Amino acid sequence: MLFTYLHLAADEQLTHTLLERKVTGIGYETVELPNGQLPLLMPMSEVAGRMAIQRGAHYLEKMNGGRGKLLGGVPGVRPADVVIIGAGVVGANAAQMALGMGANVILIDSNINRLRYLEEVLHGRLTTLASHTLTIASWVERADLLIGAVLIKGAMAPKLVTHEMIATMADGSVVIDVAVDQGGCIATSHPTTHSHPTFLVGGVLHYCVANMPGAVPRTSTFALSNATLPYIKVLANLGFPAAIRQSPALALGVNTYRGAITCAGVAEAFQLPYTPLEQIMV
Repeated sequence: MLFTYLHLAADEQLTHTLLERKVTGIGYETVELPNGQLPLLMPMSEVAGRMAIQRGAHYLEKMNGGRGKLLGGVPGVRPADVVIIGAGVVGANAAQMALGMGANVILIDSNINRLRYLEEVLHGRLTTLASHTLTIASWVERADLLIGAVLIKGAMAPKLVTHEMIATMADGSVVIDVAVDQGGCIATSHPTTHSHPTFLVGGVLHYCVANMPGAVPRTSTFALSNATLPYIKVLANLGFPAAIRQSPALALGVNTYRGAITCAGVAEAFQLPYTPLEQIMV
């Protein structure tokens, strides 16, 4: 039994290996509460969202390859435009940090109720916009710092920012695709590492580290342990079948079991058969 972050929809080889070896694969990122929250993904999304702004501010500096802009500007000088696509946990935490640093923040999402809520609780230079291809294209062109923060639970992230949109950005602009571990929501992104974190596409600096929280392991370890330990205790004390029956949230986390894919998003990503977990539980 493997209980960790799996992100199988972005890794076909790993998916086939788990199926061939009949691994019981429980993905942290698909454990889901009745209210739709992802309790084991949330702490790392909080870390990644906040880190995205720290990294963005760093790479906007001229000596680091950026445009040479201070995120918050100064009196008499316009602040940087931070465009965040996706208003979930990552997007909300990124917006909070960017607003705290004085940036001009544009937050784009398809969920109007979510945007309404964040407009009420966040304060500063914040504009919320309903997601539309033309809206995204218009603001990507103006962005000094573009944050991709789109998540579809258990599935590949949709490519909402195209190559053509990135080509309209000014040289030295910065792109951070936090969704890169799920395939990325920006067409020009691909996974990078902490040792080689960035690359250029047409003069636009891309930071696409797939494990951003790994840069702050003390914070990340405590945050993740706080969230995962209750589920680990249930699995250790009861064993898999009883734990799954007791915890519907944990059951939703099962991606592979007895050589079958039990997560619809993963099956759809690779056009493979999907088997509901309850059909093969013993």
